[in-house]
Amino acid sequence: MERTQGPVAAARNPFMLKVTVASLMAAGLLSSASVWAQAAAEKTEPTDATTVVVTGVKASMIKSLANKRTNDQVVESVVAEDIGKLPDSNVVEALQRVTGIQVTNRAGGEVGTLSIRGLPDAQTTWNGRNIFTASGTQVALQDIPSTLVRQIDVYKTRDASQLETGIAGQVDVKSLRPFDFKGPKVSLSARETYLDPAKKANPQLSAMLSNRWETGIGEVGALVNLSASQTKYRNESVTPGAMVPFVSPNAAEDPAGYTPLQRIFDNNIWTPGTHTGLPMAAGSTLNFNGKAYPYYLARDAVFQSDVEGERKRPAANIALQWKPNGDSVYTFESMYNGYRDKSFNRLLFSFVDWWGDLGSNPAGSITTFPGTNVIKSRSVNNVYGFNSGDYTTSATDSRIYALNGKWDLGDRLKLEGDLSYQSSSYHSEFTATRIDRVAPSINVDFNAGGNNTAFHFNNDADLANPAKWNVAQFYDNANRNKGSAATASLSGVYDADWGALQTIQFGVRFDDRKASEANRTQSGTLNRNLASLGPEYSSTNSNFGTGISDVPRSWVEPNAYYIRDHIDDWRKLYNSVDRNFLTTDKLSLQKTFEVDEKTNNLFLMGNTQNELFGHRLRGNFGVRYVKVDTDMTFYKVDATTKAVTSSSASKSTSKVLPSMTLIYDPAKDVVMRFNYGETLRRPNFGDLNPVLQLGDDVSKVGYGSGSGGNPDLKPTRSKNFDLTGEWYFQKDSAVYGTLFNRKIDGLVVNLRHKVHVDPANDPFRNSTSGGNHTNGYDYVINSPVNASNGTIKGAELGLIYFPKGLPSLLDGMGIQGSYTRLTSSQNVPDANDAGVIVAQLETPFFGVSKSSYNATLAYEKGPISARLSYVWRSGFLASNEAALFANPIGIWRHPEKSVDMQISYKINDNMSFDISGVNLTNEMQQQYYHFGNAGNAQVTNFGTVQIGRSVSAALRWRM
Repeated sequence: MERTQGPVAAARNPFMLKVTVASLMAAGLLSSASVWAQAAAEKTEPTDATTVVVTGVKASMIKSLANKRTNDQVVESVVAEDIGKLPDSNVVEALQRVTGIQVTNRAGGEVGTLSIRGLPDAQTTWNGRNIFTASGTQVALQDIPSTLVRQIDVYKTRDASQLETGIAGQVDVKSLRPFDFKGPKVSLSARETYLDPAKKANPQLSAMLSNRWETGIGEVGALVNLSASQTKYRNESVTPGAMVPFVSPNAAEDPAGYTPLQRIFDNNIWTPGTHTGLPMAAGSTLNFNGKAYPYYLARDAVFQSDVEGERKRPAANIALQWKPNGDSVYTFESMYNGYRDKSFNRLLFSFVDWWGDLGSNPAGSITTFPGTNVIKSRSVNNVYGFNSGDYTTSATDSRIYALNGKWDLGDRLKLEGDLSYQSSSYHSEFTATRIDRVAPSINVDFNAGGNNTAFHFNNDADLANPAKWNVAQFYDNANRNKGSAATASLSGVYDADWGALQTIQFGVRFDDRKASEANRTQSGTLNRNLASLGPEYSSTNSNFGTGISDVPRSWVEPNAYYIRDHIDDWRKLYNSVDRNFLTTDKLSLQKTFEVDEKTNNLFLMGNTQNELFGHRLRGNFGVRYVKVDTDMTFYKVDATTKAVTSSSASKSTSKVLPSMTLIYDPAKDVVMRFNYGETLRRPNFGDLNPVLQLGDDVSKVGYGSGSGGNPDLKPTRSKNFDLTGEWYFQKDSAVYGTLFNRKIDGLVVNLRHKVHVDPANDPFRNSTSGGNHTNGYDYVINSPVNASNGTIKGAELGLIYFPKGLPSLLDGMGIQGSYTRLTSSQNVPDANDAGVIVAQLETPFFGVSKSSYNATLAYEKGPISARLSYVWRSGFLASNEAALFANPIGIWRHPEKSVDMQISYKINDNMSFDISGVNLTNEMQQQYYHFGNAGNAQVTNFGTVQIGRSVSAALRWRM
């Protein structure tokens, strides 16, 4: 499940009830704080209590380094500097300075995407338990507020005792528990963040209360942790359209039947879907009926997106612990995290390929990039365009309940049992109203400087005049995704002490995962003047994109807020024109699939210790068995009768996954590790659904497009090799490096094939935009298949260093830095329209930067704690363009960077104040088309997104 931006929930809902209950619990704990303190003074401190409170950026780095040294696996950690104080505002941003982690998609005031060594599918766990969002196989990590977290561990290797999914690695988020503290603890924080370009201030509040008591039944503890945040954001972007061919601007050079600079649609003349696209050299030709004619390449459109949104994230964590004796401890914990988003996207779109009116001198209406046939700038008369007021509301509610028990059975056997249940739901509603017009003219420069597109109409003032616009299409969609899981596990450690074999670990796990999705769609056309509907139906933005390029700063849209608030009246308006627009079944969501997946795990692992050349050699050798049984039900709606039919499928897979770790200490303070392990990536549930989703031939290429899943998808399997070395050359400092290799089989890629849809099943049979659908129609379908293998390998180098003997003023200064070099390659099958594979292309993985690094300057002196960091990653292949527009197909990102800072001042032992800033240099996110030797940032530049900077101030109090 891929979540879009979205909504604020209604006032009365389960989330509000949950927060109210948690708030009452918090109030009760606060009112008895003095009683806690008295009880703590009277009781005897337990000898095995673990204090996890660390203060300051230096202490955080030291603890993460200690965790790295003592762990058998290759692990990186981020540790809270204080109670509920990770160094960043959310979990994803807190991980961006971890060696080997790359982040991107910085928009809406936060980072949205995380990858480990270039791979995106990290297995996310909460206190060791697998968690997910709705019907997806992964979790939206940014939904977990940093104030609920005490530590994040990133496992780049795993042994047989850990979950097998996620070939990128495992991210384990650890929350606070009452036995983490020696006595009562209270922590409160308030943060205000100012976001640019939204120019809004946003609050974040959190509270943590914890205590432990000696009672007649043993020691008990309780903890409540609450968090709530609000973010009002604005995303601005300017993008030119896809690159397509046109005939020459000189009539004498054009084939019969074409006018100057007319777009070439005929795929018998050029074939959409080639990855490298058409040649871009000046004078390049295409074959028209056996004769070569020159062609030009140009963008077909330009568009701007101005997204205004408000996002809210409530969260709560409750933990209860009971230690009846020295041989057992029980923990109950529950976590809730919510997401509420509403966003209004003001989209301005205009074609720039209207070949019918280029004036008396078509050749004078364009310029080209030197030495190419690529049009740099052009002027076009009577161009069609539309604006679209897109409004999305969405909500996520995720809950997990868990009961854990640990027992020491005699001197040699330790057991741990865990029961958990989680549920997660995501619901979104999307409405979009288009207004359109034909503008007298447009002037476009596709690269006016800085790889940015600039354009203006002959009279930009008309853009904000409702009377100039016709209300056209209305789209009214919604979806709902749900997921749940019941999990039980039992694991143990037996102290064997059989020579080199020290301990034996074993365990069983059963998981029953359910997921479902449902949606609805409807659309209609009104054809009314916008001004005639009244001023309340219009909305105009301002001050758009002042940091991007010379483009229109303001335009009118249908007022999406007003329309959504009066949605029944708006639907009736469209239904008065088209009686088929709104029927009784169109507002109900139709289920598309249901999945029930049962997973059984067994593992056995031995831990050894010996000597080699007089130095310690230890390791573990294990095997994990996994069996997955998947039952699937898919639903299809008949295009004519609207009847719903279902089909079912079942499959079963099993794998045996070995693992091995060797750890050698060749010298004092030197640690070397070799790891081998195998991991899996399971298919997304949505990719299993074979029901076709069809789209009409809006681009007029002669066939429609669509997508459909594949219930026969198998898990992707990765064989992972790691060799690491660590040198702890002085106290609290180390340098470390890793060489790694991932060999991945069965990668899922989309493969094209053409299908013919019978009239009864063709949703566009009455359409006129794509030809005659009377006898059915052809569609090119993209479906996922296990048709690719790949390798990703690289090297990492990291350093944490706090120099000794610095002058007094500089004493407490340190540095943290890392560099990662990645190389990736995978074969991608290229198929023709019939679905026959005609070539195997070698491409890098999506999202993999060859180089990335970060550097942090830390300072800890007296009451002052400070951090200044710089994060950079090289350009990377982000995605592929739709196969209908392939000149070339690859969409690459420019290098990305961010300069961040944080300064904290300890007012007294209980109170501190800090200020921080993110993206202080106000970087932009840019893309361009490129494949092989075709395209570059200047000639085939693509979109630009204004990320904006943020500055925040926080006040913290703890007791």
